Amino acid sequence: MKSSSTKQVFTAEFRSEAVKLVTDQGLSISDVARRLDMSLKTLSRWVILTKEGNLATVNAKRILPVSEREAEVSRLKKEVAILREEREILKKATAFFAKESR
Repeated sequence: MKSSSTKQVFTAEFRSEAVKLVTDQGLSISDVARRLDMSLKTLSRWVILTKEGNLATVNAKRILPVSEREAEVSRLKKEVAILREEREILKKATAFFAKESR
């Protein structure tokens, strides 16, 4: 678990993709936050700001330089979240087809 004294910095792309997991793919905020290893409160705020049309403004004000390593970590976290989601879908499909073949 993360220490509460360390502040995570997210790229605008990461913020946007995290919100899309909630708004476009219908995942719950808590599930996405857990999958991306981030604060539920932060993601909730991003979703609300996006619905109000204000996330881009927040991103523009808070973008800090991100090292290549941090950008890669962000990209990999997003990829892991997508792969986990795909794995869950495949598990459900496998169970469904196993049930159908009986």
